[in-house]
Amino acid sequence: MRQTPFGTGGAHIRWTEAEGQREWDGPVRVHVHGLGAASGAYTAHLTADPLLAGRRTLFVDLPGFGLSDRPADFGYSLEEHADALACVLDAAGVRGAEVVGHSMGGAVAIVLAYRRPELVSRLVLAEANLDPAPPEPTQDSSAIAQWTEEEFVHGGGFAATLERVGWLWAATMRTSDPLALHRTATALVRGTEPTMRTMLESLTDIPRTYLVGERSGEEWVGRPGLEAAGVEVVSVPEAGHCIMFDNPAAYARAIAA
Repeated sequence: MRQTPFGTGGAHIRWTEAEGQREWDGPVRVHVHGLGAASGAYTAHLTADPLLAGRRTLFVDLPGFGLSDRPADFGYSLEEHADALACVLDAAGVRGAEVVGHSMGGAVAIVLAYRRPELVSRLVLAEANLDPAPPEPTQDSSAIAQWTEEEFVHGGGFAATLERVGWLWAATMRTSDPLALHRTATALVRGTEPTMRTMLESLTDIPRTYLVGERSGEEWVGRPGLEAAGVEVVSVPEAGHCIMFDNPAAYARAIAA
């Protein structure tokens, strides 16, 4: 496990790392988890796949989640998460990384590439948030953001959410800081300026792949617009939102392609 400071209050962001075997195997690969998740738990098993083995790989837990610190004075916006992720890459001596982001982690990866393009050579985005969410609780981030911060953290909202989401997501969500979870969900609903989709479409200097689980459907993806901007959109068979659990072999193939 490694750590480096982020923000201004002395808090640390942490990651675990698998060392590569050969320098020419390719750029460092960085996994970034989704809302209420942790990178090791969601993606460390992928390093056993021969297609992904041997590459130096970082499994980063964003502030407020997994192994990382959870300062109460941190804003947990997507931009602040991206800045904290940049601290990891700076501390690890990484430039031109292949960043693999799931859901919220994909949105953070987009913001990172937009703000610090020298850090990213390729984006692989698994059902990343691209647009601000509608106010209705149609997405999990929207459902969390429906609570006020006080109600979520101290009024039973966090406990109710753990009951609602089921055991798999709750297993890592219960290690998240409730304040960080709520502020991050609210940031996802709010989105960025420009939007994550606009940022992604503008990053024409790097290869970009957007993965969508076949079970999730594509109505919300906006495939024509993404492909017109040079983003490869890949449908992963026999998978829903958590592609790395539903079909890890196909997920590994898509990352390695």
